[in-house]
Amino acid sequence: MGTESIEDDEQLRRMKLEVALEVKSLRRIISAYLNYPEAAEEAVKRNERSFERLPPAHKALLCHLPSKFQKLRWCIPKNSFFIFEMLKMFEPPLDMSQDIDICEHELQSDVSDSHLLPGQRNLGPSELPSEDGRVPLLKTDGPNLGDVICRFPKEMRNEQSTETNAGSCGIGLEYKGDEGCPNNEATCSALGCTGNVMSSPPDWLDPSLQLHVPLVDVDKVRCIIRNIVRDWASEGQKERDQCYKPILEELQNLFPHRSKESPPTCLVPGAGLGRLALEISCLGFICQGNEFSYYMMICSSFILNHAQTAEEWTIYPWIHSNCNSLSDNDQLRPVAIPDIHPATAGTTEGFSMCGGDFVEVYSDPNQVGAWDAVVTCFFLDTAHNIVEYIDIISRILKDGGVWINLGPLLYHFADMYGQEDEMSVELSLEDVKKVALHYGFEFEQSSTIETTYTTNPRSMMQNQYHAAFWSMRKRMKNV
Repeated sequence: MGTESIEDDEQLRRMKLEVALEVKSLRRIISAYLNYPEAAEEAVKRNERSFERLPPAHKALLCHLPSKFQKLRWCIPKNSFFIFEMLKMFEPPLDMSQDIDICEHELQSDVSDSHLLPGQRNLGPSELPSEDGRVPLLKTDGPNLGDVICRFPKEMRNEQSTETNAGSCGIGLEYKGDEGCPNNEATCSALGCTGNVMSSPPDWLDPSLQLHVPLVDVDKVRCIIRNIVRDWASEGQKERDQCYKPILEELQNLFPHRSKESPPTCLVPGAGLGRLALEISCLGFICQGNEFSYYMMICSSFILNHAQTAEEWTIYPWIHSNCNSLSDNDQLRPVAIPDIHPATAGTTEGFSMCGGDFVEVYSDPNQVGAWDAVVTCFFLDTAHNIVEYIDIISRILKDGGVWINLGPLLYHFADMYGQEDEMSVELSLEDVKKVALHYGFEFEQSSTIETTYTTNPRSMMQNQYHAAFWSMRKRMKNV
């Protein structure tokens, strides 16, 4: 009896530690969003300091730059307004006000890889942004397995909302007007200098709960802003045509007779901001997007659930880099989002987004043979062990099910040097295909597609991928 009591106390202690770590991780992500205006303002001040160091003759030649800096400063609160409105609608899955003042040493020693489920990440804080523009996958960026919940339209749930929102798509994560701004100091931030009437922020956005975060975290916010253009702006249509259109056409070819009474099911791991999953749902599939990063999930939930109209918000996604600009106007150009209204896009009933690590969530025995199709777009190279990804994809597909993939092999953990030796299995494309054949796949087609990723279409530099594109079918078992 005494031993059982000690074990129960130890389990409770570890649970409290894990929750504290989860709350701190989520606070860090929210703080990264909230620190965006300050970091962006500091970047403008850095430009101004460089200008002030110029000789008088050079200043005279570039006399337009102070005006440009003020225009950059004017754009920052526009982006900040969108970010803060997004955060106000986020429903954290945890009590964000709880005390997290726990010994760091105790956290690090107790919440370690020794007790993580297969596929969980527990990385150090020193990771750098991904060179391809994608948000790096950190253990602290996403929810634990216990927080993996799917959300369906409100009328399908038991809970009753006290508010009605005709524009709500009801899709996302169950994590239960734009006026000018004066060209003043950094205080012109998301918290009220936009001219918009803003509702009161939730208690968990209290400044006392914010954390000081490194600039690398704010860089992820800038990555998210570029991803918004890729998925939810007219300007991103060319890139979506390069990446998403071949996938959508292949799905239509492989599933020509889709039943409205019993639609085929499709899973999209690494769904990002959700546009590809939504487009697949609109084709007549019961589609579920899966995403690990809280950075992505907070934003996708806001756009999918809370957009009232198309082009409701205006952002300035390209102001953070002065490099490779054809003109100042190109750098300062506004982008309206979203380009469509998700709630009226024509999705198939059952469309959902699921938060959590792909390996953890879809290793569940209930997922075996559950899906008619799996679509991976710029996802395979996010794995610590790509063989494990392919094994799981094979297991969750029905016999005769289809796997469509498009993307490079820029392995995210290939050059990760932290406190621990991070596992990273880096296979050639030839080896990846051999592994797929081993797990029962047969090729329907294979080709190469040239595409960019979150690239400024007016930039002088265009990073081009020669992405692998294939569709494979899982062999039928012999009867």
